[in-house]
Amino acid sequence: MPHSTSRTPRIVVASDKFKGSLTAHEVGRSLAAGIRAAVPEAQVETIPVADGGEGTLEAAIAAGFERRSARVHGPTMEPVDADYALRGEEAFVEMATASGLDLLPGGERDALGATSYGTGELIAAALDAGAARVVLGVGGSASTDGGAGLLSALGLELYDAEGDPLPPGGGALERLDRVEAAGLDPRLARTEFVLASDVDNPLLGEHGAAAVFGPQKGASEQDVARLDAGLARFARLLGESLGIAERRLEDSHGAGAAGGVGYAALAGLGAHREAGIEVVLELVGLALGIAGADLVITGEGSLDEQSLHGKTPMGVLACAREAGIPVLAVCGRSLLDAERVREAGFTGLHALAELEPDPARSMSEAGPLLERVGARIGERLPELLDGADAR
Repeated sequence: MPHSTSRTPRIVVASDKFKGSLTAHEVGRSLAAGIRAAVPEAQVETIPVADGGEGTLEAAIAAGFERRSARVHGPTMEPVDADYALRGEEAFVEMATASGLDLLPGGERDALGATSYGTGELIAAALDAGAARVVLGVGGSASTDGGAGLLSALGLELYDAEGDPLPPGGGALERLDRVEAAGLDPRLARTEFVLASDVDNPLLGEHGAAAVFGPQKGASEQDVARLDAGLARFARLLGESLGIAERRLEDSHGAGAAGGVGYAALAGLGAHREAGIEVVLELVGLALGIAGADLVITGEGSLDEQSLHGKTPMGVLACAREAGIPVLAVCGRSLLDAERVREAGFTGLHALAELEPDPARSMSEAGPLLERVGARIGERLPELLDGADAR
């Protein structure tokens, strides 16, 4: 039954996607519908957010960026249509749209042959469209090629000992003999690049791109060894070709992101790395969007300890707390107990699993379930707002 509050409450829903279930926009729309059903006078706004990986493109477009499309080569060099986002001279490129696991034909993993070439083509398209600042969001990549494909699409030349061009994919890098960087697109030097990544891994070794992420992309133990050796060879030869070998960027935090695309961004594009969530919150203008709100609601599909370390909910929480606004968390399922949620700084938590314990049904019916959660939040608004006022 609809409730009425003594004043018109303003609520901002700034949630990430519920992976495999709803986009960030759909999460916000469902919660907003539930809140309005309980409190018709409530002013509810949605600001879709993400952590720099998959879903960030949609968040940027919702924030006013223009969707652009380019025909590029997918992870196994098949043609695909990939989107990027542009606003003025700033572009956002999401690697997964050009070189993602989800684009593999038939879902067949190709650990040795998959390439990041299409992401380089997408960057070139953004430069053609006038971008002077490019934010590269990595995550969900199919390749472990150190970003060799990405840089090849931008003019880098790779040759084997016979002088033949190297084929795409991380598996071929073990045969790399010569790197020519003279043909790199000159626009790269006058473009600001930001690597949006929360991955700390270096390029090489037991914590590197091949060892940690290769198995997720179909790499066997032998494949991992080959990929790691190839990445080491590529880093050495590229570093020498660019005259930056002594800087050993392959050891940098984040160089191992997205199968080593982090390394290519740092070394070949001159990118600086920023935490994915911070980049996104700046892109969508969250601080301005929540100014004057009475309550902020954030969330993601699964809330766990990892969520409390640099993921979307914590980024939104930090931004809202700076403005003195209480924050509720919403998720599909939570692996955190109530005390841990309070310790983190959230006013409360609503999990869909409390309404529908069956995971498959919870995911398939996430929209209606979120509407019910929104209604519950609406019914609790007077006490939530009173608690905020008391603070």
